[in-house]
This record gives sequence, structure tokens and C-alpha cells, in this order.
Amino acid sequence: MTPQVLDKLKSVEARYEQLMRLVSDASVQADPPTYRTHTKALAELQPLVDRYHEHAQLEQQLKDARELEASGDADMKAMAKEEADGLARRLDRIFEEIRVLLIPRDPNDEKNVMVEIRAGTGGDEAALFAGDLYRMYQRFTERQGWKWEVMSSSETGTGGLKEAIVSVEGKGAFGWLKHESGVHRVQRVPATEASGRIHTSTATVAVLPEAEDVDIHIDAKDLRIDTFCSSGPGGQSVNTTYSAVRITHLPTGTVVSQQDEKSQIKNRQKAMKVLRARLYEAERQKQQDAIAKDRKGQVGTGERSEKIRTYNFKDNRITDHRINFTMHQLASALDGDLTELIEEMRSHEQAAQLRQATDTTTAARE
Repeated sequence: MTPQVLDKLKSVEARYEQLMRLVSDASVQADPPTYRTHTKALAELQPLVDRYHEHAQLEQQLKDARELEASGDADMKAMAKEEADGLARRLDRIFEEIRVLLIPRDPNDEKNVMVEIRAGTGGDEAALFAGDLYRMYQRFTERQGWKWEVMSSSETGTGGLKEAIVSVEGKGAFGWLKHESGVHRVQRVPATEASGRIHTSTATVAVLPEAEDVDIHIDAKDLRIDTFCSSGPGGQSVNTTYSAVRITHLPTGTVVSQQDEKSQIKNRQKAMKVLRARLYEAERQKQQDAIAKDRKGQVGTGERSEKIRTYNFKDNRITDHRINFTMHQLASALDGDLTELIEEMRSHEQAAQLRQATDTTTAARE
């Protein structure tokens, strides 16, 4: 273990011990918000502190085994060497885990998300593909045991989807889904294509971390709220009452409309939830763009216009262009089995972050 890593671990351990003292303090326990903040910080540090202590114990065991290997008889040397080799392998594994845990966490990873899916180029086929992506993420959400709530949707007459905005609530939702943002491309023969010619269509996906009131402040004077009669299916009352809501954030020009609910209050609540997420994402994107200018080894550019993935039905193939990864389980992926695709992307990003951290440490030493 390098001196730099060891110093960092000692610093983490000291912070952990400080937090342990704080959560045991009666005055802190009497202040629920502060107590929750400290216990959350403790929970985040716990895995790293546990691995650090485990590494220290294994180092001592390895030292003892090496000493025994050097001083014992032939049989004892052989046993000690076998034990030492096993301990060394375990130390290597633990150290890799420590390196990963030392990577700064995205503070948004544990947040709920807003998923926005829209048909792109390709007419009816693009809308049908957008519907496929909608169902794919819905099934993935079900597999994860998360909550899926439709905020708004607009369908086509052919069974496709023009656009949909969905709220996904679950532990680590943003961490799992954040790399799904971008342009998704499909290559297949449409059901309406008599000649069997393959068409290429696209749909866009945006994954926004859900913003809480403490994340972003929206001043009431910066909002223009208009009400109007809802359109589309929903019964007579939908079309005769001013239940639909359109909220405009004047400083940014961001507009959100909501009409799925019969209640104006519920539509306003949903619209504010979407607006808050969009404004929070815009601010987050500004910060990331500034960082990305100097970031080495980044995964893609982070631009939403970038084609991130192709779904080829003829070859039963999905290709993620950002990491040049291909798998041939198209049907299972569209049925919500996205674990392999997402894990590959997360592993690639993790490796890039490790390289960046190594480069930073090396530069600091030089």
C-alpha cells in the first residue's frame, strides 16, 4: 500500500471515529436532522473502514506467516508458504476493493430519477421503438423492486410513444440508470415494410436525478403558471375543467405541462417535480461540462446528442458505442435484463476514474 493511500485511509478512519462520537452524543441525538446527516455519513464510510481494518489484520497475519516460513522446519516452511501465498492473494483483492471505495462517489447516485423518453427520427417506427424502450425500463424497474410512476405520456395512433416522463423511486436508481441518457438507435424491419428492408430509427432518453427542495430553490416570482382544459382521453370532466397546468420558469424559459390528472393540484405537483428535476440537471450539467474540459480518460463526451447504443434485431445484437461493448441477448435486454449492459458501463467508468486518480497522485508526487 502506497503512503498516499495509507494517509487517506487514516484520515477516513479519523473522520469515522469522530462521527461515532458525535452520534453517541445526547445533544446530537436530540437534533434529528443532524443525527440523520451523521448516521448517513457513517454508513457511507463503513465499507471503506471495514476493508482498511481487514487489510491491516491480513498484513499482520502475512508478516507472521513469512517469519514462520523463514524459521521453521521443512514441513512447517511448506505450510507457512502456502498460507502466506493465500494471504497475499487476499490482500491484493482487498486493496483493489479499497482503491474502488476511495473513488469519490457521485452524490446523486442514491437519488430517485426522472426518465424522459422521446421518439426521434424515423416516424412511426421511431415512436414504436420509444415504446419498446419505455417497456424495457419499466421491466428493469420491476426487476429492481423500484416504484414506477408515469408523470405524463403521449401515444401515437399506431401503438407507439411520442414521449413519456416517468418517475422512478428506488435505492441507487440514478447510479444504475444515469448512463442511459443519450440517443438510442434501432435497426430492424418495420412491421409495415413489405419488402423486408431494414430501417434505422432513433429515440432519446434523458435520466435526471430527482431534485429535492434543499437541492434547488425556485422562487415563486420566477414562475408563470397557466391553467387550461385537458385534451385527449379521460372522461367528460377532463375536457370541461381547467385541470391542466403549464408552468414556465421565466429565467431559463423551461416549460413543463401536466394534464394526466383530473385534479389541478395534482397536476401542479407533478409539473413542479419535473421542473425541479430539469433545472437541477441543467445546473449539474454545467458543472460537469466545466470538469470534463480537463478530465482525462472520460467515457464519451456526456452530450445527449451522442449516439450511445444500437439495437440490431437482424443480428440479435446490442452495441454500446461508448465502450465498444457488444452482447447478443437483445430479447432479454428489451425484457428488462439490463444488468450486464449497465455493469459493463459502470466498470468502464470506474476504471477510467481509477486511472485519473492514479494520474493525479503521480502528478502530485512529481
